[in-house]
Amino acid sequence: MSLWLDFLGTEIRYVNTPTYGRIRIAEAGRGNPEVILFQHGLNGHLEAYAKNIVKLASNFHVIAFDYVGHGLSDKKIDEYNPSVFAEQLRELMDALDIEKAHLSGESLGGWVSGVFAAKYPGRVRRLMLNTAGGIPVVSDKGKQDMANFMALNKANVDKTPTRETVTARMKWLMHPNNHHLLNEELIDLRLRFYLAPETRRVAPTINAVIQRHDEFLIPLGSLRCQTLFLWTVDNPIHDLQAAREAAARVPGSAFYVMQGDAAHWPQYELPDEFNAVTEQFFLHGTVPASAG
Repeated sequence: MSLWLDFLGTEIRYVNTPTYGRIRIAEAGRGNPEVILFQHGLNGHLEAYAKNIVKLASNFHVIAFDYVGHGLSDKKIDEYNPSVFAEQLRELMDALDIEKAHLSGESLGGWVSGVFAAKYPGRVRRLMLNTAGGIPVVSDKGKQDMANFMALNKANVDKTPTRETVTARMKWLMHPNNHHLLNEELIDLRLRFYLAPETRRVAPTINAVIQRHDEFLIPLGSLRCQTLFLWTVDNPIHDLQAAREAAARVPGSAFYVMQGDAAHWPQYELPDEFNAVTEQFFLHGTVPASAG
């Protein structure tokens, strides 16, 4: 299925922010009182949420956006790290006149969401950390996964990206049983983003944050909103052990393990399950029982 069939009913537009310039957003359900802000991973883009925006728009005003330096948002600043992206989120919420929102972020997006929630607790309703970065890596496998991830990124930063290097990078996101989801459209879209001259210019700075991971850890003990750790059995780098140890540091947090096959992109790999859990958590603050 084409991404654009998934996006039917979604408005794609640009929003101006004072510091970070034009930010590309995709939204549906405008007028609903509760807002969900979806945030993508490192080197990603809002299409990561193609299968979620419209499906959740019956009950929520749903917005996904490109971080500055990513996708089709502006690339006008010289420093990129989770604290910077959290300030971009604040300016975007101000520009959209959103005082308070639910936050759901995958990988870097979860990392940024956690940093934002700790710094601006009054602006967050509920928080979903979806296979999030920004928590301690605790296992030898996790450390090896991090090294593999850095090598995959290096192939697209130090050299000109190719269809093969982008495909390898995107396969890392998904469980092997889901590699059929990596159709030509999705790969070609990311390749086009990666080959854009402005993306090539900022990519080394953006990717340098991987080596500084532990400088920007989420202050887990400072999170006061209802928080859900949504994880997968096969998530790379931050495995279930890391996620459970992190959740234990967040007062009253909930934990949910995806039941189907998924790795680092559960919102795309298992959209029906992800959407159901997201709706239940953000509407009611509860989650289904999981076997993980």
